[in-house]
Amino acid sequence: MKKHDLYILCVCFIILGICSCSHSVPVSKETAERPRLYPDYADVTIPNHIAPLNFKIQDAHTEAFAVFCFEEETLRVKEKKGQFHIPAANWKRLLQKATGQTIRVKLYAKDKEWLGYPEFSLFIAREPMDAYLAYRLIEPGYELWNRMGIYQRNLEDYGQSPIMENKHSGQNCMNCHSFCMQNPDKMLFHMRDKYAGTYLIEGDKLEKLNTKTDQTIASLVYPSWHPSGKYVAFSVNQTSQSFHSNDKNRIEVFDSQSDVVVYDTERHEIVSTPAIRTKEAFETFPTFSPDGKTLYFCTAEARSMPRAYAEVKYNLCSIAFDPATRSFGSRIDTLYNAREHGKSVSFPRVSPDGKFLLFTVSGYGNFSIWHKDADLYLLDIESGAFHPLRDANSTDTESYHSWSSNSRWIVFSSRRIDGLYTRPYFAYIDKSGNASKPFLLPQEDADFYQRFMKSYNIPEFITGKVPSKIRQISALAKESKGIDVTYHK
Repeated sequence: MKKHDLYILCVCFIILGICSCSHSVPVSKETAERPRLYPDYADVTIPNHIAPLNFKIQDAHTEAFAVFCFEEETLRVKEKKGQFHIPAANWKRLLQKATGQTIRVKLYAKDKEWLGYPEFSLFIAREPMDAYLAYRLIEPGYELWNRMGIYQRNLEDYGQSPIMENKHSGQNCMNCHSFCMQNPDKMLFHMRDKYAGTYLIEGDKLEKLNTKTDQTIASLVYPSWHPSGKYVAFSVNQTSQSFHSNDKNRIEVFDSQSDVVVYDTERHEIVSTPAIRTKEAFETFPTFSPDGKTLYFCTAEARSMPRAYAEVKYNLCSIAFDPATRSFGSRIDTLYNAREHGKSVSFPRVSPDGKFLLFTVSGYGNFSIWHKDADLYLLDIESGAFHPLRDANSTDTESYHSWSSNSRWIVFSSRRIDGLYTRPYFAYIDKSGNASKPFLLPQEDADFYQRFMKSYNIPEFITGKVPSKIRQISALAKESKGIDVTYHK
């Protein structure tokens, strides 16, 4: 064999080795140690339409490449400027082919010599996620801020656009965005201080609501839409905050009073019942069942605040609701007993198929987004059994969460990266209620979260893009006095 032919044959073997994810690549040594990835996308379950999971190897090296393999399909990506930027078209084609199956990923990196790292997997779920995510971006401060907004992100690429920004409304506060059954055309949010009100958007219809009444202790706060869109359950809260001088939890946010009510969007009326509106208890965080016949909420025995803040522990309860008559049942059922289990519940959310209820558990109180021990739990509604989502939880805060419309995916806020900023993580939930290892919202720049100085607040799945109505909302805020909501006795 001629020297030239031998060279060509060697090159062919090298190419074949790379394309087959085999170890027949120019490496001098295989290592059993896994590389440190950022973000850590190893062995996660993802939908087949997610944006490319760009990442980096944090171990010292001078060059590297990654090989993604499914059957005969291979995608080879060379590291550039310390990151793997996966070509979107090739990534999409590979995910589509591997739907319901597994992509194998092999990494190679060179420092003094080439190392071949152990393979990891990407599990491609058959079920998709909703295509968009809505969230508020805000500095993780306690009192001072200037810019904030509610934004939406296309999960199939990296495109972000504003739903509303406070630069259009006098740098005021805006919070508690909520959608009816993940519908981007039916939502609400609050503005506080300047141009205060609850803003309800339904297609081309916009309303500014003044929700404080003589019969309620405050304006409407935490919302949950009835599936019909005719009602929205709210809490009404008198909320305060205080600070620890030496505690792992930086801040305490607590209620000195709180009730649960239901707002009728057609009559502009609030209705309630003494069972969920009493001075003897703190009721908060209501959420409707998908059939609209049950209202879940959190409730704790009223205590002297802030002195007894650590003694306040919330049960998870439910009460029947009749949407035809706007009436409530006479019995309250307790699904999680705080006294029995020694912990406190917040943020209950029911899966759209009505099978599971996801909630946050922490040591005390209900504002768990600053509690280091806050974890996600899942309750099987039919059996009443619940368990922690161990594969989704971390050693830091897991808090606010929502469901994708097909009940197979959740998104939740976590401080697991640095303990300071909340970032959105996604996890697949199987039919038995088990969670996959979660993955971080992908960004085009793998170092994005190292530089971005805002928290993602209240991540909410939506099935499509919210039409831009910033100009109309801004005009309504400044020009309208708003509709006065009444309390129906």
